[in-house]
Amino acid sequence: MATLTVKLPDGSPLALEEGATGADAAAAIGPRLAKDALGVRVDGQVQDLAAPLSDGAAVEIITPGTDADALWLIRHDAAHVMATAVTDLWPGTKVSIGPPIADGFYYDFDFPDGFRPSDSDLERIEERMRAHVAADEHFERSELPAAEAIERFRAERQPYKVELIEDLVREQGVETVSLYRNDSFVDLCRGPHGPSTGRIGAFKLNSVAGAYWRGDETRQMLTRIYGTAFFSRQELEQHLERIEEAKARDHRRLGPELGLFTLRVEAPGMPFWLPQGTVLLRLIETEVREQLRKRGYVEIRTPHILEEQLWHRSGHWENYRENMLFAEPSEREREEGERRYAVRPMNCPGACLVFGSEARSYRDLPLRLAEFGLVSRFEREGVLHGLLRVRAFTQDDAHVFCTLDQLGAEVDSVCEAIDELYARFGFDRVQVELSTRPEKSIGTDEQWGRAEGALREALERQGREYDLSPGEGTFYGPKIDFHITDALGRFWQCGTCQIDFQMPERFELSYRGEDNAEHRPVMIHRALLGSMERFVGILIEHYGGRFPIWLAPVQAVILPVADRHNEYASEVAARLRETGIRCRIDERSESVAKKIHDAEVAKHPYMLVVGDRELKAGQVAVRSHDEGDLGTMSPDEFAAGVDRAVSEA
Repeated sequence: MATLTVKLPDGSPLALEEGATGADAAAAIGPRLAKDALGVRVDGQVQDLAAPLSDGAAVEIITPGTDADALWLIRHDAAHVMATAVTDLWPGTKVSIGPPIADGFYYDFDFPDGFRPSDSDLERIEERMRAHVAADEHFERSELPAAEAIERFRAERQPYKVELIEDLVREQGVETVSLYRNDSFVDLCRGPHGPSTGRIGAFKLNSVAGAYWRGDETRQMLTRIYGTAFFSRQELEQHLERIEEAKARDHRRLGPELGLFTLRVEAPGMPFWLPQGTVLLRLIETEVREQLRKRGYVEIRTPHILEEQLWHRSGHWENYRENMLFAEPSEREREEGERRYAVRPMNCPGACLVFGSEARSYRDLPLRLAEFGLVSRFEREGVLHGLLRVRAFTQDDAHVFCTLDQLGAEVDSVCEAIDELYARFGFDRVQVELSTRPEKSIGTDEQWGRAEGALREALERQGREYDLSPGEGTFYGPKIDFHITDALGRFWQCGTCQIDFQMPERFELSYRGEDNAEHRPVMIHRALLGSMERFVGILIEHYGGRFPIWLAPVQAVILPVADRHNEYASEVAARLRETGIRCRIDERSESVAKKIHDAEVAKHPYMLVVGDRELKAGQVAVRSHDEGDLGTMSPDEFAAGVDRAVSEA
């Protein structure tokens, strides 16, 4: 009988009969593995256990535990089981898509007669899901000609599936599509899936939300049901506890409560910074500017609105136009000959114009131009999310113009600055990702190869572990992205370092070299924190709004016991401000207990109570959120203590 040989993770060969599947490979290795197997990774790609293997393939059996693909599989299974339960309970429901996501899964439905499920309905769906899980229904995959699949779903009155298949035919030229069945539910699905519904351990439906079909607000509003799944009840309960903690830390709630920012319907996705939030921004900017000072940057400021032709020149027009906002010409401008302007989505063309504003020599390089630049990008309202997904934001941007010989040292310097900043803000777990050329890009293969090689060499020179993300670079160059981990273990992409050979070409930038000839500089785009708005949102949730003393917008609130103590409270505040302490006075005619409670809610690090005894002694009674009552002391003693705490932070 013909055989094939596959390679196991330890490099050893495994001989199997021709036509063998992942399930056969697991059984050949051992009965325990066959029982635990959920899927198979073939040459790095996850497949069903029932999929046939090819000779020479690298094979790894996926089992529960630390394997992220295992969790992905059962969440994909759970999404299909949820759709099965929904169509059981509400016949005639139209289904669209239901993918696994970072923390679980969702499925989008078009319920009959405008019905929208409530929380009590989620319990009904869960109960029905448990029945399908207990039945241990197999996931059966089948292939169908695309035309036949279209007719099938059209007959079943599933227009979203029909549209998806028609798009696959038109855009990718597919001839067949795959379907998966469990019980009576049949879904258009690329797969893969686990072997059966019974492998889903513990699950929970979390919430109901609205979602436009394909994210387009001009299309049908669907009902999205979110859920999550784990292998054990304990893992699920731990996850639900994290969700509750995340809700308590949600920056969209804490930001307005703490007087940091507000969002208005008059400007969707464009935050209004309140006084304390503006203080926080300035404190963050101070830390960034310290890195600029240490590393020889100079600051510039460029216009927020630039002529449309500039964006043709930069390459943004053909590669980024759908994300840009445009300024409508005034009536007078139209009379004089229409000139269109675009609101800048990025700061780089302005930096190029600054570089090109005068003749440059090799002695001027590297030229490091930094800008806290406000940019605006079109984001659909349905995807806006507090400070984390906005339309207007400020980047701690910089563009370094250098020679090829200087490139490595400049990339190293950018990475070092990012490391120092993240440590300063309390992020000690950082992941690095190298993203290479995307399908939609500009420039030659040689330029891209040189740029990708320079970033890879820099990471290896620095001794960093990094993940490779093929095809995820910017349209003008490859990049290194830095991902920080917050207090809840969530990853956030912030800093970036990108190499660009394209814009210096497009803007005809040059410098005179030692050989007295004109040369093209290399351009590095870099942001240490990324979007300032997004970083503030991350900080709020990381600290739960209770910032360390050096970063707190208000370090101390002064609480007069009665109105007659307000004048002394003002004197204390004036003295503290002279020493650099950020403070405010609560002059409301409330009890001191109420003021202390409200100060705790406002998450101020210190409360300074002033009454008759403090007035007479020229002191303040200090209460710390972390340590409780600290006794009485003079304002100067308190200020000295805060200064020590800040310097040690």
